[in-house]
Amino acid sequence: MADQHWIRARHEFRGLRTVEHFFTVPLQHAVLEAWGAGEAGHQQHVPGETITVFAREYSSTEHSEEEAARLPWLLYLQGGPGGRGNRVTSLAGWMKAAAKEFRILMLDQRGTGLSTPVESQTLGLRGGAQEQAEYLTHFRADSIVADAEFIRRTLGSGPWTVLGQSFGGFCALTYLSFAPEGLREVLITGGLAPLQGPADRVYRNTFRRVAARNAEYFGWYPEDRELVTRIARHLEQQPEYLASGERLTPERFQMVGSFLGGNTRVDSLHYLLEDAFVDTPHGARLSEGFLEQVRSLVSRAGNPLYAVLHESIYAQGQATKWAAWRVLEEYPEFEPHAEKPLLTGEMVYPWYFDQDPALVPLREVAELLAAKEDWGPLYDVHRLATNTIPVAAAVYQDDIYVDHDLSMETASAVRGLQPWVTADFHHDGIGEDGEGIFRRLLGLVRPAG
Repeated sequence: MADQHWIRARHEFRGLRTVEHFFTVPLQHAVLEAWGAGEAGHQQHVPGETITVFAREYSSTEHSEEEAARLPWLLYLQGGPGGRGNRVTSLAGWMKAAAKEFRILMLDQRGTGLSTPVESQTLGLRGGAQEQAEYLTHFRADSIVADAEFIRRTLGSGPWTVLGQSFGGFCALTYLSFAPEGLREVLITGGLAPLQGPADRVYRNTFRRVAARNAEYFGWYPEDRELVTRIARHLEQQPEYLASGERLTPERFQMVGSFLGGNTRVDSLHYLLEDAFVDTPHGARLSEGFLEQVRSLVSRAGNPLYAVLHESIYAQGQATKWAAWRVLEEYPEFEPHAEKPLLTGEMVYPWYFDQDPALVPLREVAELLAAKEDWGPLYDVHRLATNTIPVAAAVYQDDIYVDHDLSMETASAVRGLQPWVTADFHHDGIGEDGEGIFRRLLGLVRPAG
């Protein structure tokens, strides 16, 4: 049997020490007790098909290697789904604060980065669409948490601290539901998922949030209201092509609304739009610079799992059936042909799999996953109601991705969870003031005295 854990390389630079860890884990995790996970540090039996999960350890060179090896672990679960762990070149923000007392383990969640990556090319190894869809059912939060718990035991760690951002917070709630014995404390930023109910209610709430954020943005930059409409009308009448060859449609252009979810990124939207048009011998056209910036925003080539699995992160016991696409009918102001179309958020629609070349090969797979009805549970509401692990969560008042009202509903359902509600940050608050947010949450779970 292949080694279950190996280290590839160690590096030091700019006050940062890194160690590259690889783990062999089961593709399908049974209930941990059923296959003898054992106590921390014991050899674990890995049954059936396996995959590789990569994690990079970060520590500060202010600690010697011997001192760092004695620090407790903090596991960071990033947003997504489909996003690899952050690659950093210096300790800043929340990592600078955390590295004073933790070793940080930055996980590439299964299917991302160096963790047996998933894309259309690799999925071809699984067989046809049905086999590929079945394979992808093992890439949700429940499997990610089982990987994390397997890794914790392999490293010989006692219960560790978990910090979850966005989808990483969803995973943290799953961790609290099914393996709380592995947790010392949990910190969540912009990631309190609804524990029950269909995905439809998520999108009803977030469409309203995105509409309000559009209004706020156009209040700051009124000249951009007409510019967005002009670009949409232009794209209806004049074919414009991205450098990768596909046509930029009005509905795909609306995806630049992803900027609206940030504190500082929202102003970057204005700088993007101001580059839109140039004069040419054939009249006004979209500039090459603008089209290239848009391409980087609307392509899912770098993280196809995000589109394929996005709605499944809300699925428990019922099919999602393209929830965002269905709910969109209730919000005609988001239609690309509306009189003054609004920009959209992170919703995923079936036409993505027709218009994005990276997703076209996955159309049938995505349809199968959208129709799947027998999704397993992601949360145990009864265990969460009797939770004993210290938990603190930053809840952003105007978050367009993880709705405040649904977050507070979840906060009230997790025993002992301490929410910190703030209007000072949007979904990317941890990137704006990560050090301050981290210290505040840690202080909530570790009160003085």
